[in-house]
Amino acid sequence: MAQSPSHKFGQTIGKLLEDIVLYDILKPRLQQFAQAKNYYLDWQRSRPARSGKKVTWQDKYGNKHDLDFVIEVDGSDNQLGRPVAFIESAWRRYTKHSKNKAQEIQGAILPIIELHHLSAPFYGVVLAGDFTNPALDQLKNNGFAVIYIPYKGVVSAFAAIDFDVAFDEDTPDENYTTAFRKLDSLTITDKEKLRQALMQVSQEEVDKFMETLRKSLERYISEIILIPLFGNRYKFDTVNDAIIGLNTINLDSPVGKFEKFEVIVDYNNGDTIRATFQNQNLLTDFLEKLAG
Repeated sequence: MAQSPSHKFGQTIGKLLEDIVLYDILKPRLQQFAQAKNYYLDWQRSRPARSGKKVTWQDKYGNKHDLDFVIEVDGSDNQLGRPVAFIESAWRRYTKHSKNKAQEIQGAILPIIELHHLSAPFYGVVLAGDFTNPALDQLKNNGFAVIYIPYKGVVSAFAAIDFDVAFDEDTPDENYTTAFRKLDSLTITDKEKLRQALMQVSQEEVDKFMETLRKSLERYISEIILIPLFGNRYKFDTVNDAIIGLNTINLDSPVGKFEKFEVIVDYNNGDTIRATFQNQNLLTDFLEKLAG
């Protein structure tokens, strides 16, 4: 089935925004930061360390997700490193789709973060178009750093090249067809003017995003708490039995065998890692990675 002119135009303008905002505006900032800190920045292109051009990472359920940028420790062209930052992007024209897209991004990224929780990685999203405040708040409340370029900002940027992209669901198909042809014939000069306009529109958001990224990856440990847990297991069939049994446990002179270590690592920026280890050697390996 052939795409409608509105859908085709939306896809094309979304791809153009991705190319400019992600790769012309954000990527140089990420590269500069990564190189200064001896990190490795991965994005969609060929890399010997992985197959294909996509930046694909697996989540805790074994599902694979394609991402826009990943920053790694000890990564190189030929070797995958330990991921410490994940960045995704999305374009939506209408707010009615924004909540679903926010949930889609959250559903893809958070299980990856859970798999790599011992690194307490940074995760962010670059959004352009129409996203509701509840959709944006949902992402922020779940720990995402957000660059958001509202639709009116996109319209304003395109106005810099005398291109009116303020279309809606009532716009006739022939208007979309004409606009698509104009979009498809943008010159290098047009795209450079558009890049400059989008840079002005997004400058504050990108600066805040990069500052959040910097604080996350330049954080330092403020405190480490190790809690070795010893004890006997008490099993009960009912809640009432558990309440009765609780009153018989001698808390003043506890006895029992070693069960596990609980570890709490607090950082100066408010990040916290909480983990459990039953093996002392694995705990030592974890602490050595923190130190390294």
